[in-house]
Amino acid sequence: MAPWGKRLAGVRGVLLDISGVLYDSGAGGGTAIAGSVEAVARLKRSRLKVRFCTNESQKSRAELVGQLRRLGFDISEGEVTAPAPAACQILKERGLRPYLLIHDGVRSEFDQIDTSNPNCVVIADAGESFSYQNMNNAFQVLMELEKPVLISLGKGRYYKETSGLMLDVGPYMKALEYACGIKAEVVGKPSPEFFKSALQAIGVEAHQAQ
Repeated sequence: MAPWGKRLAGVRGVLLDISGVLYDSGAGGGTAIAGSVEAVARLKRSRLKVRFCTNESQKSRAELVGQLRRLGFDISEGEVTAPAPAACQILKERGLRPYLLIHDGVRSEFDQIDTSNPNCVVIADAGESFSYQNMNNAFQVLMELEKPVLISLGKGRYYKETSGLMLDVGPYMKALEYACGIKAEVVGKPSPEFFKSALQAIGVEAHQAQ
């Protein structure tokens, strides 16, 4: 048996990260990391079930998948677990109306969410929208609530683009936590619930996945 075959003995599914693993984002759609397109193709030809997990919160799933397909990846929107749709489900289940501190590129994911009279804050990698005014608006919303709820799409410190390292949502999430004396609810990696939902989507138990 080949070495890689031994490592995958008993494994039925594989969870793949996207940014920094399959590609580096950046101008012009980013660039595929060497060997990643071929690796995904090989996994898909195998008996293994494949699920893509991402904390991408500057693009909708449709836009992200389109970008990856242009880079040569065999991937569909239905194969991607992302934090924005998961957050929307939580908002609906709990009757939450968010102040959205997010990037315009992912705003379409929240089109069906009531944002009037906010009773929580959703923060994501907002890029240039991380202005003092927007951060202070989020702070004011939270401070006016009896039981403030801050939902963060991931909590990464930084990520890599073709132009260099970029601040992620984590530092801004921590600023609001500190200012308001609260703890954010993280939707996305490394939340166990996020990985559980990805595994459920492919019908695989945790001990059967890599």
